[in-house]
Amino acid sequence: MSKIFIIMLLLIGIIVEGYAAQKFLVSVVPQMQSMEIQQAWGPFLKELGKTTGIDFELRHYKTIPLFEKALSEGEPDIAFMNPYHAVMAYEWEKYEPIIHDKKGLVGILVVKEGGNIKQLSDLNGENIAFPAPNAFAASLYMRALLEKREHIKFKPVYVKTHTNVYRNVIFSLMPAGGGVNNTFNREEPEVRQQLKILYTTQPTASHPLCTHPRIGKKTMLIIQQAVLEMGKNQMNKKLLDDIQIPTPVIADYTSEYLPLKKLKIEDYVVSDY
Repeated sequence: MSKIFIIMLLLIGIIVEGYAAQKFLVSVVPQMQSMEIQQAWGPFLKELGKTTGIDFELRHYKTIPLFEKALSEGEPDIAFMNPYHAVMAYEWEKYEPIIHDKKGLVGILVVKEGGNIKQLSDLNGENIAFPAPNAFAASLYMRALLEKREHIKFKPVYVKTHTNVYRNVIFSLMPAGGGVNNTFNREEPEVRQQLKILYTTQPTASHPLCTHPRIGKKTMLIIQQAVLEMGKNQMNKKLLDDIQIPTPVIADYTSEYLPLKKLKIEDYVVSDY
């Protein structure tokens, strides 16, 4: 850790009586299975705890609806969420995005490599797999584009995770499915080789790490600066890559997430499912 970083943490108040006893609840949008989330976020939070002197507890929600409910009630102190969740969570509980990866998020529609689906029109009247209604680029934005721009009529089938989407398509249970570049690229080569990307969304700011206002501005800055500093150390490359933030940069709600409301996809948000 650099001397400048240590001094900076001291200046913003990391050495405060009682900090070591604090524990913050961290939750991650369940794009993947719980074991995968634990394997990725457990080591990262352990290292972040060492750096900041703060104790982090990872809490997993089995489904995206349960995760959304927790956000709407302000349960997690810190949460990693999709871009449109950031809009919803800000309106619900004033969660503030503090960090995201430099690379943008792109929604993808995948079909089976060598299968019968060659073009979007082949999906008219078909079922299409999505992780959940409000999974942003993989479902919310994708469904809006397919209906409004491409005029494809289809029935959405929600299969809980991106992992499940890809396997539903591979095993021909669904002709197509929605995912995102980040989760697709983390699949094993033998999985990716069996899928073809048929359609993509425009890129947006990627999934942010957000903090609830109750943790306070000083603590938010401590966490934000610690993650940025981790990004400068090559030794942390795998830790950050595993949590989908390989190149952390400062996030800004007003310029990067609030504009998502202009996409006018609120009609596709499902509040009860």
